Amino acid sequence: MNHPGRHWHKIDDDRIQCDVCPRYCKLHEGQRGACFVRMRESDAIVLTTYGRSSGFCIDPIEKKPLNHFYPGTSVFSFGTAGCNLACKFCQNWDISKSRDMDRLMDQASPDEIARTAAEWSCRSIAFTYNDPVIFTEYAVDVADAAHALGLKSVAVTAGYVTEVARGDLFSHMDAANVDLKGFTDEFYVKLCGAHLQPVLDTLKWLVHETDVWVEITTLLIPGENDSDAELQALSSWVAKELGTEVPLHFTAFHPDFKLTDTPPTPPATLTRARRIARAQGLRHVYTGNVHDVEGGTTRCTGCGKAVIERDWYEILGYALDDSGACLACGTPLAGRFARFEQPFGARRIPVPIHRVA
Repeated sequence: MNHPGRHWHKIDDDRIQCDVCPRYCKLHEGQRGACFVRMRESDAIVLTTYGRSSGFCIDPIEKKPLNHFYPGTSVFSFGTAGCNLACKFCQNWDISKSRDMDRLMDQASPDEIARTAAEWSCRSIAFTYNDPVIFTEYAVDVADAAHALGLKSVAVTAGYVTEVARGDLFSHMDAANVDLKGFTDEFYVKLCGAHLQPVLDTLKWLVHETDVWVEITTLLIPGENDSDAELQALSSWVAKELGTEVPLHFTAFHPDFKLTDTPPTPPATLTRARRIARAQGLRHVYTGNVHDVEGGTTRCTGCGKAVIERDWYEILGYALDDSGACLACGTPLAGRFARFEQPFGARRIPVPIHRVA
């Protein structure tokens, strides 16, 4: 059943404008937005995927990736269908580009999702695989149900959201990993069908105006967004506008969707990007989608000792107290922490939802 949507207004006798993302789709009766899942129905915007998912899995929180948000814990992950960007390199394209609502076979209410996540001892619930911006109403209700059971909520997002809508979604989130896909508007227009500035605005707002814990991911695509100049500009902007403690993840591209002729990212590119970012003053720069212990290790900003050692999603060593302070010198690490227990590891567990009769 379609669910009433928020953030829209009537612009004339024939059209309604969706105000959720900077595309500002102007819709006639029965027409869908660029995201495909928000539709005009009876003089209103409705969400067509409320309560329907492409599947539920339990992942390590490091897979989102979040390295400073309750490290080693498990996160209950799900998405729906559709997307408000058009990334030619999308690595979840079978979900985010889906126009087949029959793919959404897993149905669950917010309470059912939260209860199942709690039963599996997850610390948090992540809205991922496709962008929660386009299913804000569903994500907000799930986040509220999660909070009622003591669970945290995580948005994995491209940050392509309007000023009027972002408070609605992120006021219910505890953490966000934002994809900063490149650092030129040309890249966003050419490869994402979008623009850079709204993403930068979202990042600044999240870091400076909310309590949401923020980490950033940039997928490095050979020949597209991996030049020294662009990496230096991106890293310098993060350091200056967001702060040197915001974690930045550089992850490896593999050929997919419409970029199957582009080669995979060499590990040396990730190492180079990390070196450039650290030279700009960033304290926590990581490499991802590769085995790289040094690139996955968190070091104390006080004494320089390794406080979390990682290889991909595996935690090999942990030297923080329950508050997230270095055991060697007491310097607090930026992030969200609690008592560290047996880490979840690199597993991925598909999970059925327990339906209420």
